[in-house]
Amino acid sequence: MPQRALTTLALLGLATPAFAEGTLNALVWCDHTDPALIAPFEEKYGVKVNLKDYEGTAAGLAILEQSQPGDWDVMVIDAVDVGRAVAAGRLAEIPADALPTADFFPELVMADNNTVDGKTYAVTEKFGYNTISFDKTKVDPADMEDMAALTSGKYDGKIGIYDYYLPVLGLVALGQGIATADINAETLPRLAEPLLALRKASKQVSDVVSSQTALATGDVDIIVGGGEWLTAVLAADNPNLDWTIPKQGGLRWAQSIGVVAGTTKPDLALQFIQYIVSPEGQAALAQSSCYWGMPANTKAGDVLTPEAKAVLRWDQQPDYLARTQLYPIPDAATDTAMQDMWTAMLNQ
Repeated sequence: MPQRALTTLALLGLATPAFAEGTLNALVWCDHTDPALIAPFEEKYGVKVNLKDYEGTAAGLAILEQSQPGDWDVMVIDAVDVGRAVAAGRLAEIPADALPTADFFPELVMADNNTVDGKTYAVTEKFGYNTISFDKTKVDPADMEDMAALTSGKYDGKIGIYDYYLPVLGLVALGQGIATADINAETLPRLAEPLLALRKASKQVSDVVSSQTALATGDVDIIVGGGEWLTAVLAADNPNLDWTIPKQGGLRWAQSIGVVAGTTKPDLALQFIQYIVSPEGQAALAQSSCYWGMPANTKAGDVLTPEAKAVLRWDQQPDYLARTQLYPIPDAATDTAMQDMWTAMLNQ
């Protein structure tokens, strides 16, 4: 998922929301902070939505751990981490029949991720791809169809790496013929050498904003781990920026939204979720000023302009969905080992 580099300690310092009647307190990603998304809901229900954006599931769960029951009502979370949040007692069951999942892209219902023991705890709201973004006037687009080109020497010093270990290690794994679901203690060591080779060829490892800026200014010509979320917001001013899914495949990120356990406003929380996954909410979320992404609800296509659908590559989604894999879901030991491998790469 798109993330920015923020520390858990910094987030905890801002963990307590404002308390007031007629408010909804939501832990979200930055794409939900766009007034174009939130204002229509506030106007319809006559409430104020207090938003706190955070980065990374661990940071979000830490905020909830430091909060009192009822402090938070809604949470956006990486879809592959819903089960983790449920196991921690942080998400409440929501009625599946209150969600328009029949209108979703079939791959985005993600029942295996959003349900636990047959109960629904979240709903997918947005998705996209971690692949290869590039300036098509600076690199040969044909080269970007093969991840081997990244470490061929041809683009040394012109590559940026998105600073999030899960999708980038997932891409490295695909480059080695390892499915993301097969990243474990046995296969992980095979990623160390190609990851270090990628780092050696790269100029920087950076967060969302820095990656966007570097590509837009020409400081780098390629971003590994990029995708439509990185280039779509720049498309109008930088039509030379592009992205592709190489022949080895790509990673598919998906974000879900659920009701926080202990909320005192479950009805309002559900209404907010229903708005977010409505065609109108989905269209606004897809075009957020922080980052764009594909809406889970196909009926958002009736609201999006032809120009927006072209930027999102709406008509190509069946092919993209078929050629991408979900983020790795490592066990605790493997996750720690992946983070250690990433730290070692950063220190090179």
